[in-house]
Amino acid sequence: MKFSIQRERLLKPLQQIIGAVERRQTMPMLGNILLRSNESGMTMTATDLEIELIATVQVEIEGADEVTLPARKLLDICRALPEGVNVTINSSKGKASIHAMRSRFVLATLPAADFPVLENIPADHNINVAEPQLKHLIDCTAFAMAQQDVRYYLNGLLLHVDQDLLRTVATDGHRLATCGMSAELQCETPYQVIIPRKGVHELQRLLTNAERVVEVEISANHIRANLPDLCFTSKLIDGRFPDYDRVVPKDADKTAFVDRSMFRQALARTAILSSEKYRGVRLGFQESTMKLQAHNPDQEEAEEEIEIDYDGRQLEIGFNVNYLLDVLDAIESDNVEIKLTDPNSSALLKVPASEQALYVVMPMRL
Repeated sequence: MKFSIQRERLLKPLQQIIGAVERRQTMPMLGNILLRSNESGMTMTATDLEIELIATVQVEIEGADEVTLPARKLLDICRALPEGVNVTINSSKGKASIHAMRSRFVLATLPAADFPVLENIPADHNINVAEPQLKHLIDCTAFAMAQQDVRYYLNGLLLHVDQDLLRTVATDGHRLATCGMSAELQCETPYQVIIPRKGVHELQRLLTNAERVVEVEISANHIRANLPDLCFTSKLIDGRFPDYDRVVPKDADKTAFVDRSMFRQALARTAILSSEKYRGVRLGFQESTMKLQAHNPDQEEAEEEIEIDYDGRQLEIGFNVNYLLDVLDAIESDNVEIKLTDPNSSALLKVPASEQALYVVMPMRL
């Protein structure tokens, strides 16, 4: 295989697929990417056996062939080359030479026949979603996924398709984030799938706010998202996600409205003196005022007051400050609505007068 291409046209697809290449591989082949010629030029494939990324590059290839190259070494070479230079790659007999201006590199290759490629997966469901819409749903909820939880079904993001509603849900058992948006899905039978944590983060990285449509294919064990010149495939988690609707408080009788930016800054300042282990902060709600308090084992304390609009009786409740900060980073409005029941019940945070994105945070004893 031999081809010449401008550095930037090679660098972009490399950066898109590099997330599927593990830095520490159990198989040497998983550190390589597969270059394969096709009708439109060339595809570049990377996989860690859980997710697969395929980028399509328009380039003229001499000799119909395929080869695997060390992914991160090729990426580092492209990054280090000057902008605008032409890069020529020529592979034969277990080696690949790379020429650019006066630079020359020789990389070792591995047999392309040994590269693990996913075969065509017959889809049980197909939906088309606007790319900004899918990105928004993931951005609003992905932070609440569990990490290495023994309840493996929590280590991912639930995608719930129901007629003309698309919803994402994530929870780690201490907090829950859900966001739903109407979409023309033409789905007759509702269904749910759980995308693993790494797949969610890779898809989140690849999606943009470009006005494009993402074709999503879902099978029994995989989900595939087709973007222009890019194909993302991930295995699914086989498990039953909790009934998230039961977790959302329905009978909260106390409501507070607070400026999001002011609340976030006050939490960040108060958190400086919170316990490094528990990260607890106490919120005191009373008419027109919220008092934030934190302390640590060194007998240090922080206290701050901010103005709020509150219509309930006086209430004190403790939370993990990191959970609150994550929610405030996900909410895009200027104000936040907080619905409370009592010091032992979860709080509901959301955009005022909107049910699109809901955030539930469990209290903690301080």
